[in-house]
Amino acid sequence: MLTIKVLGSGCANCKKLEALTRQTINQMGIQADVIKVTEYPDIMAYNIMSTPGLVINEKVVSTGRIPSTAELTTWLANALETA
Repeated sequence: MLTIKVLGSGCANCKKLEALTRQTINQMGIQADVIKVTEYPDIMAYNIMSTPGLVINEKVVSTGRIPSTAELTTWLANALETA
């Protein structure tokens, strides 16, 4: 099972990224824990400069933007292969 973290304070883009991530997981039919990380010190632990951030299995894959569904699908598929 994948562990996915959405890093952000809860802004509109952070919420969009979380929704897109959950939708993509459902479409792919995979099991994953989606965790919202909203506390500033916890976000800074990932050394990102802008939110929203996306972390899959403790690897930062995106910061400061909302990735396309194709990008997200690729990242999730790659994480499944290495898990």
